[in-house]
Amino acid sequence: MVGRKYEAGGIAKDGAKMVNAVATANVPRFTVLIGGSFGAGNYGMCGRAYQPRQLWMWPNARISVMGGEQAANVLLTVKRDQLWRSGKELTKEEEKKITEPILKKYETEGNPYYSTARIWDDGIIDPIDTRMVLGLGISASLNAPIPDWRPGVFRM
Repeated sequence: MVGRKYEAGGIAKDGAKMVNAVATANVPRFTVLIGGSFGAGNYGMCGRAYQPRQLWMWPNARISVMGGEQAANVLLTVKRDQLWRSGKELTKEEEKKITEPILKKYETEGNPYYSTARIWDDGIIDPIDTRMVLGLGISASLNAPIPDWRPGVFRM
């Protein structure tokens, strides 16, 4: 959901409503990352910043500010524009030299094992065990008090 069509359609406002709903929800929150979790999408879907009671990852999940390809393309575009202003162009080899380390860094640091090793989540689970893990989490959450609900202002 990127581009002018979505911006004109009010994606920022819709995203703000989703973030407000997640942030003020008066229920136990659980998150399982099953694929890519990047940028604002991570917040909107109850990432670590919203303090879910549990946050699990599947072995194939990825987490970062943005995808590696997107980051590499953004930085490559910036470098290309800088050189273009001075009348120069990048060769394919130079482009590869710029993008390769970025892609490698994102692949390494977006890996669920990298995340789990830094205790950014509660661990990596086998997809087969997802239902059992969530069931245990929900059962455990029944023992904790549910705080007062303070929704704040919710603009429509």
